[in-house]
Amino acid sequence: MEFEALYDTYFKDVYRYLLRLSGNEHVAEEITSDTFFKAMKAIHTFRGDCEIRVWLCQIAKNCYYTFMKKSGREESVDVTEMADTFVSEDCPEELALKKERTRQLQRLLHNLSEPYKEVFLWRTYADLSFKEIGQMFGKTDNWACVTYHRARTMLRNGLEECEYEKGM
Repeated sequence: MEFEALYDTYFKDVYRYLLRLSGNEHVAEEITSDTFFKAMKAIHTFRGDCEIRVWLCQIAKNCYYTFMKKSGREESVDVTEMADTFVSEDCPEELALKKERTRQLQRLLHNLSEPYKEVFLWRTYADLSFKEIGQMFGKTDNWACVTYHRARTMLRNGLEECEYEKGM
């Protein structure tokens, strides 16, 4: 596959993954460009152990973490979608509650241990299948599925614990 075709085929997937990871369009665009630049330089090292989209998203994730370290910021994973499941009203009190729950989820996700954190991010934000995630880790798709569901349970339990401590 020519590199231009690779770019045309996978640009949206990589950009969407980075947008979800960063929560910032400008950052996602910048890192997507950096991702494809690095992929172009390293395409000869692609062994075909996984799908090319998975390989590109791994490069994107590394570029994102490098960007975050250089900028001195913590990971800013947008977990608003998860918070939406807990709040259905749009009144000011509910919006404040939604914002607080989103912050709690971000803290919980940031502190989630590996491989749970990475599997959760690949599944939730890159829309990778359990098979693709399993391939990345050299494990089975069942391992990826179990790991993902354990991560979700850890996040849900952590959120419930935060709410209990605050008397919500």
